[in-house]
Amino acid sequence: MFITLEGMDGSGKTTAIQKIKSTLEHLGYQVVYTREPGGEKVAEEIRQLILTEQSAGIDGWTEALLFLAARREHLVKVIIPALESGKIVISDRFMDSTSAYQGNARGIGIDNVDEVQKIVIGKYIPDLTIFFSVDPKEAEKRMSMREDLKNRLDAENEKFKAKVKEGYEILIKKYPNRFKVVNTNLPVSEVQKETEKIILEAIKHHGKK
Repeated sequence: MFITLEGMDGSGKTTAIQKIKSTLEHLGYQVVYTREPGGEKVAEEIRQLILTEQSAGIDGWTEALLFLAARREHLVKVIIPALESGKIVISDRFMDSTSAYQGNARGIGIDNVDEVQKIVIGKYIPDLTIFFSVDPKEAEKRMSMREDLKNRLDAENEKFKAKVKEGYEILIKKYPNRFKVVNTNLPVSEVQKETEKIILEAIKHHGKK
């Protein structure tokens, strides 16, 4: 089963999933937890290129294609082998990030980006995508506490981040059967509990297919 986590920077998705991975493994599931951009040697090198200040002012399509190049390496070398061996793959960001950030926020078009993504990803569309919804002010508060970890996209202005949020809202409406939304303004324990419930229910239904 292929699960992806999406959300604005500072939504708390990375924190929420850490305990859940341990819970799934305790229940006997084999879990591969990975991230994008990155998750594989070449993809991590592309990550460094994309997210550092040396790429400031990069063209929107160039940025999108770099993300897709990293995604292809990640998919072929990490995700597909894990899925084919029967493992659950949980990826912190995947295709929807590119649709929201580059497609909508950079203004090159969600549909345009997704046409190219179809070629890159093929049949490997996530079975479940969990969107971690957070109030923008709360997200900024959390981000201010991790200044040393901020990357180029984290530092974008409010207008850009509003367009990212809008992009995700479009995707949630477009793919209601794949997306589940979790309110991460709540305490971490409640976010973890709700996320765990969604994942376990999805695994249960996935096994019946």
